[in-house]
Amino acid sequence: MVCPYAVDRPGGVQLQAIQLVEWLRAAGHQAWLVAPGKSGGPEGTILLGSSLRVRANRSVAPIRLAPGVRREVVRGLRGADVVHIHEPLVPMVGLGATIGTRIPSVGTFHAGPGSWGQRASRAAFAVWGNRLTTVTAVSDVAAAPIRSARPDLRIIPNGIDVASFQPNGTRQPGQVAFLGRDDPRKGLDVLLAAWPEVQRALPNAHLIVAGAKRAPMPGVEFLGTVGEEQKREILAASELLVAPNTGRESFGVVLIEGMASGCAVVASELAAFTEVLGNAGRVVGVSNIQALATEIALLLSDAGLLAEHRARGLARAGAFDRAVVLQQYLQVYEVAAAR
Repeated sequence: MVCPYAVDRPGGVQLQAIQLVEWLRAAGHQAWLVAPGKSGGPEGTILLGSSLRVRANRSVAPIRLAPGVRREVVRGLRGADVVHIHEPLVPMVGLGATIGTRIPSVGTFHAGPGSWGQRASRAAFAVWGNRLTTVTAVSDVAAAPIRSARPDLRIIPNGIDVASFQPNGTRQPGQVAFLGRDDPRKGLDVLLAAWPEVQRALPNAHLIVAGAKRAPMPGVEFLGTVGEEQKREILAASELLVAPNTGRESFGVVLIEGMASGCAVVASELAAFTEVLGNAGRVVGVSNIQALATEIALLLSDAGLLAEHRARGLARAGAFDRAVVLQQYLQVYEVAAAR
């Protein structure tokens, strides 16, 4: 398993790579991770050293660009039957694994629309894409720039361990959760602008913000960075998860986590989010403050509607369970090895 982003930094791609190694081992396979970072990852991870924080996609990507990194990556692949490369064209770890080995390879594309990763993919895939034995993407959105070049591309979504979440927790009436870094594209500013309107309609509504710290606001609790256990406790106690992201998303793991925890979900009407939610969530226009406030207040004030969307979300989350996702990847690995 190769991840181009440092595993000593939090991130969605890192989490998926780490989880897949753990799930493969639990299923009886030998698996190890090769990634930048000075610490982190499952036991046996081959750490490539410190990363450089590169601003990209309205966020920061921790990648390794040091001289000789391609050689270090290739050394870490020795003995593998199949190499699974997340973001196979991201320099230098992903790209080094893609062009540096003849071992059968699976490349998974995660990048969102408009990101530097997708722009690079369009140009770089024509040069190096044929080095990948098989190709997957986490969503139709992530697949868009390379689908015409690889008609054999397969969509395999990101996954979670659904059973590890708590859908039957004791809910705090009126509690709403936001989970995300304080990056502009996560939409926290939009939600905070909508919150006074929610409170005017429902004075007892309470917003928990996990992942960011801001100046105090009535009815809002800012927790800053939280650990995995605390995140799950917040979701288990909330009636509603809100994802007001403003763009450049290719998936939405937080939506699955919310649904698996028994939360109803309100999210921005992004293609990636609607793909994940199906009919299980409520969507509003991107950055539409009034519509967001109205939707939150509607769900919190209508117990029947809230219960309906909670049930839909629980059913939908099963499509992204670890067993489902791992089986799809194992099939792809077998195809790659056979080729």
